[in-house]
Amino acid sequence: MKYVKGLINLLVSLIVSTIIIYAINIAAGFAGADYTFSHGETFVIWILMAILVNNCFNK
Repeated sequence: MKYVKGLINLLVSLIVSTIIIYAINIAAGFAGADYTFSHGETFVIWILMAILVNNCFNK
């Protein structure tokens, strides 16, 4: 049961982090900025944001 809960937390963290990254990028676009990321940069940002979201869920 712990594995299922951990897997669900991981998937939710990855989905929420994707939403947050795109929301920030869209908001910056409305402000006039144009950010383009390479695949490696996007992957690192996505994983770090997922870790942050996961830590927020644990508290």
